Amino acid sequence: MKRLLIKYSSEISLKGLNRGSFENLLIHNIKKAIGNSANVIKDYGRMYIDIDGDSDDEVSEMVKKICKVFGVLSVGVADVVEKDIIKIGECASAQLKCMPDVKTFKVVTKRGDKKFPLNSMQISSKVGAIVLDNVPSIKVDIHNPELIINVEVRDNAYVYLKEYKAQAGMPYRSAGKGILLLSGGIDSPVAGYMMAKRGLEIVAVYYHSHPYTSERAKQKVIDLASKLSEYTGSIKLYVVPFTKIQMDIIEKCREDELTIIMRRFMMAIAGRIAKKEGALSLVTGESLGQVASQTLESMYVTDKVVDMPVFRPLVGMDKIEIMDISRRIGTYDISILPYEDCCTIFVPKHPKTKPRLSDVESSEKALDKENLINDAVENSEIIKLGENGEQIISKM
Repeated sequence: MKRLLIKYSSEISLKGLNRGSFENLLIHNIKKAIGNSANVIKDYGRMYIDIDGDSDDEVSEMVKKICKVFGVLSVGVADVVEKDIIKIGECASAQLKCMPDVKTFKVVTKRGDKKFPLNSMQISSKVGAIVLDNVPSIKVDIHNPELIINVEVRDNAYVYLKEYKAQAGMPYRSAGKGILLLSGGIDSPVAGYMMAKRGLEIVAVYYHSHPYTSERAKQKVIDLASKLSEYTGSIKLYVVPFTKIQMDIIEKCREDELTIIMRRFMMAIAGRIAKKEGALSLVTGESLGQVASQTLESMYVTDKVVDMPVFRPLVGMDKIEIMDISRRIGTYDISILPYEDCCTIFVPKHPKTKPRLSDVESSEKALDKENLINDAVENSEIIKLGENGEQIISKM
């Protein structure tokens, strides 16, 4: 008998009376990822899925999907045997015989069943001895083994050689909802991923300046949202028309304040959408000091237009760190496509790096802010990216 052995975040185990609801949400997310007909069996600190009868390709695809579910630490493809030390050792030996190129190993045991007569070290020692008897070409190396034989003793004994690392974090949708300001750059998709990993449900907002930004730029953002949906299960994307606002700002405001005023409009629109969506926070990809709009003074001034928390998970990271994460999650190659967004096409030569709130608010008096914001929100396009990549496009 074969099972997928799913380890999940230790944070879930610390939720006390709420632990069950977090575990049930994680099971729900796993089933959504691999198909709602899957039978996910819950045990203390582990979950199991029977895979007898599934082909290697089917199991591989299932593991790949589960490893993208937030809250999952790792997935092992395990043989299930009786809680008998001889049978455990024979199972481990049979698995190793299928890997003739491996020359060194060690056994790592977790004993969940404290009534089992041997402790973890004794199980590892005896299983290792049986493997050495059955596979003469292999040796034990405690410090730098080529392969680790994992043994877990619970309701049954589980033996597995391959353990696939997953995302960790908290179950998606366990921490409320936030609005992600999603551009076509490298940073904002990473910020969305990091907050989703902490359980925050993400609704994305993209500002489109037709005809100054092309349909390819818009498609680039749709593709980024689609990539994020591989981790979240589904995601809603608002495409907000931003040209009229930008033209009004350029015509009526100081050039060195263009960027900060545009950012304030973006935050205000995101805040309006947040209230429609029942979201309690905004999420941006800002990193402190990276560009003029990301100085401390600029962040302070932009935050003043909303009455909710603004999460900046990248605030203390440098570009190299952010790029490393974007490569790992699969957004980097999309982000570097050469299609400009509205944040890059109207950049002043000398933007203010230390704006004052009173000065910016005074400049904004020349604008019909409320009508501009209402018009942008009311004419937004909504694209729903589902679990299977489908898109449903509608107006608000």
